[in-house]
Amino acid sequence: MRVRLQTLGCRLNEAELESWARDFQARGFTIVEDETAPAELIVVNTCAVTGEAVRKSRQILRRAQRRHPGARLIVSGCLVSLDGRATSAGTAQAFPLSSLLPTSTPPASSTVASDGLIVVNRDKDRLVELVLAALGLDSGLPHPSATNAMDLAAPLFARGRQRAFVKIQDGCRYQCTFCVTTQARGPERSRPLPEIVREVERFQDSGIREVVLTGVHLGGYGADLGTDLTHLIERLLNETAIPRLRLGSLEPWDLPERFWSLFADRRLMPHLHLPLQSGSDRVLRRMARRCKRDEYIRLVEGARAAIPDLNLTTDIIVGFPGEDDDDWRQTFELAESLRFGHIHVFGYSPRPGTPAAGFANPVDARTRRRRVGELESLAHRSRLQILRDQIGKTVMLLHERLPDAFEGRPRSGYTPNYLPVHVHSAAPIGEGSLIQVRITGLDAAAGLLIAEPTGVEPMAPECIEPAQA
Repeated sequence: MRVRLQTLGCRLNEAELESWARDFQARGFTIVEDETAPAELIVVNTCAVTGEAVRKSRQILRRAQRRHPGARLIVSGCLVSLDGRATSAGTAQAFPLSSLLPTSTPPASSTVASDGLIVVNRDKDRLVELVLAALGLDSGLPHPSATNAMDLAAPLFARGRQRAFVKIQDGCRYQCTFCVTTQARGPERSRPLPEIVREVERFQDSGIREVVLTGVHLGGYGADLGTDLTHLIERLLNETAIPRLRLGSLEPWDLPERFWSLFADRRLMPHLHLPLQSGSDRVLRRMARRCKRDEYIRLVEGARAAIPDLNLTTDIIVGFPGEDDDDWRQTFELAESLRFGHIHVFGYSPRPGTPAAGFANPVDARTRRRRVGELESLAHRSRLQILRDQIGKTVMLLHERLPDAFEGRPRSGYTPNYLPVHVHSAAPIGEGSLIQVRITGLDAAAGLLIAEPTGVEPMAPECIEPAQA
């Protein structure tokens, strides 16, 4: 059988999708990448972090049903875990998925529908098992444990991916007032440390050069196991030979002082995504965030002192209820001073069931749009400056498959500090190769660095900012 898998949202969703792809392939399924190609199963990992994410999730589901009317649709993720049709715990009711999606009462358990299967977040780790049981295919197929090392990365390579996402934990113990993720994902659960080490070793043996650790609250890893994230990273650096290790989004708390010393090992990539959300302590209190303005500044100062060429990125919510002009000024000025390499700008949208959805003094849509535009302009200027600062440097690049286009120019890969690069080379470069390149310029329109392999004569670039710029 042919199965197509699709996700949107966070890297954790991507890690889960990769795991499902490996399990399906180990069971003898064919992974289909082309959205228009025939498939008997369509698996969608949805997102609900914002109203826009909900809209896009539903759009993907409608398109999948329209293009593959005969396929069984398997839906998981935060959208159905928060917004599905209710069922009694431990039972399965038959009803069409189209009637499930617009409603607002979460299902109590994973549910078989008349045209598909709904798998709530707490059952995600058993998704393939549940699908096979629902289809009557839970016997006579190979077991995933039979997968050899080379097969582990095959679904990634088939999708043109050269880095693997490894889920190390799920859920969050904190209750930020704007966040639905805690409701959708539940309490914190950490994977056993030896299990993570073995998975990274297997990826390494299969030819993967870069692994990204993902979770809802990475900094809380191990709190339920008597360990912590720092110890996990130490184990991975000491016990595996994976060339590049990255961290996903990391909340700016629960980080011990010794965390920064880990980056002395150059295999731990110098990029951190530390969500700020607001630069105003008054707004941060209303958000129930655990890191205040001055604490965040000290954290960034310590990180930059310890990590050469650190690229710092962040999330900022604009127009949170009660955000006045002074709150906005503090946020804008802090974002400007901290020189972020990228800012995910979110215009606040109330999420049903969260405390913030009922807060007084909402910011009007016109003011919110104006502030979003101002912050996006600042983010663009800041990112271009970070990119320009790289010109003239020599770095190691993980060369990836070139997509058909990336804002008009194909991307070859990312620098260690996670900045996109296009490599001009007269000689072909193999996918998955780690190559040394010199940054020679910048395509400002595409937001891409331009580089050449060291010792290789570059092809003539067009419309780029030269190194002396």
